[in-house]
Amino acid sequence: MDKKGNKLHFIKADFELPLELDMAEGGIAAGFPSPAEDFKETRIDLNKELIKNKEATFYARVSGQSMEDAGLDDGDLLVIDKSLEPENGKIAVCFIDGEFTVKRLKVDKKGLFLMPENKKYNPIKVSEENKLIVWGIVTYVIKKM
Repeated sequence: MDKKGNKLHFIKADFELPLELDMAEGGIAAGFPSPAEDFKETRIDLNKELIKNKEATFYARVSGQSMEDAGLDDGDLLVIDKSLEPENGKIAVCFIDGEFTVKRLKVDKKGLFLMPENKKYNPIKVSEENKLIVWGIVTYVIKKM
């Protein structure tokens, strides 16, 4: 784990074969169960669902706990789009001073901050001395349950 709380390993998305799975068309009730006859299957291609710009999309697995309060846990798989513009409040993969980290971007009167979402970690204030590249924006998180 790096000093910023996360270590990322990038994987390029593979589009050679569609990633089609069965999907319950009407959704799954989180309250009372619906009758079985209402269950209809369709096919969904996760590549088409999760990836808008295939040339600029990568996966990375999180290593660390600095973003756990945002729902990014150790071992989760991130879907990252390099074509999206960084915006205040977005979760971004950043390359700062030679290291990758994933943090929430915060821009205010005091400057630019890379914000962890775990009280055990401190925000990183970006100054003119830092070399920062916002490498991509996290668009989805894939979790193992």
